[in-house]
Amino acid sequence: MAIPDILRAEGDDGTPDSTVPADTASAGTVPGSTGAAPESITLAAIGAVTGATGTGLPASPSEDTEAPLTRVYTCLLARDPARTPAYSADLAAELELPLSRVESAVSALLDMGLLRRTPDRAVLPVAPDEAVQRTLGPLEREMRARRQHMERTREQLMAFMPLYESHLLRLTHLRQAEYVELLTDLRAVREAITELGRTCEREVMTAQPGGGRRAEVLEEAVARDEELLRRGVRMRVLYQHTARFSSGTCAYVERVGRLGAQVRTLDDEFMRMLVFDRSTAVIPVPDDPHAAVLVREPHVVAFMVGAYERLWLEALPFETEWDRQTIMDISDELKQTIVRLLTEGLTDAAIARRLGLSVRSCRRHVADVMAALGAESRFQAGYLLAQQEREQPGP
Repeated sequence: MAIPDILRAEGDDGTPDSTVPADTASAGTVPGSTGAAPESITLAAIGAVTGATGTGLPASPSEDTEAPLTRVYTCLLARDPARTPAYSADLAAELELPLSRVESAVSALLDMGLLRRTPDRAVLPVAPDEAVQRTLGPLEREMRARRQHMERTREQLMAFMPLYESHLLRLTHLRQAEYVELLTDLRAVREAITELGRTCEREVMTAQPGGGRRAEVLEEAVARDEELLRRGVRMRVLYQHTARFSSGTCAYVERVGRLGAQVRTLDDEFMRMLVFDRSTAVIPVPDDPHAAVLVREPHVVAFMVGAYERLWLEALPFETEWDRQTIMDISDELKQTIVRLLTEGLTDAAIARRLGLSVRSCRRHVADVMAALGAESRFQAGYLLAQQEREQPGP
């Protein structure tokens, strides 16, 4: 069985081994001790003595380790100060402990600040509260200094926050300008559309609600659209049904139709837009007919394309040749839409704007519906229409 290290300095008879220097034993010092002042003691030194772990808190000493420390400290407290100064050898004799264990205990108590050396290297006890002040005081001062340094460093670093926030704001504006661009001048809008048409390679989707288009707008568009179609760009155009009754719009549809453009119409209002190559969209600005917004954000453009595809599936092909049955069907569909909007309580002006009709034409259609119902007022017409809907059998 291995002999414990703390007993290796003992001889066979229990006396100190001759390998311990005599002068060291008599002086009561520990080999290798530098006699440093308590102010220089660090937590590492205390941890080494008391068995501190990596948590920063000292581990509870075992009974074997604590007993010599307590006995040595108690023995010193019990000594008469007038007696001969105490050395390790004296304490070992009084306590009947091996000198090596007493020296280890004295060294630990010195590190803890509970003992101090006299000029002649003897040891005297120190009050625990004084030991706390002498041992932990420097550490507390160091911690306060470090906290102050941390606060100063935090203030220095946070002083740069306004600069960084300004940078983020600038990046946000740049990204917004990259994805969304507001054009407030009609000339800039036309130039942007011309440039997008010139660079378009695959497809243009157009949604133009509001009935027949003005002659000057059609003349500007037809040259650009024909050039696109000759380059093999696919073109789809959505109008409202009322555009079929515009001679200028019919002439435009006939010209672009010969080059492969597809045109369809819907009864109700929809969002105005132009989409080029499914990557850039042009949409109007509410209440400003001379402004437009260019949208390049991929997810937004994809949403607009999906909405356009759904409208396209519901729309009817725009036939440039007059077909009586088709015109009657469209007229009936318009009247059904007017009936529906009447039951919702919309005014003539609101219905006209929504269907791309003039107010005069809308009122004529409303009068036809009221005559067919035998109603003398819009209120009565709405009531009769609602009654008819309730009386209709379900699917």
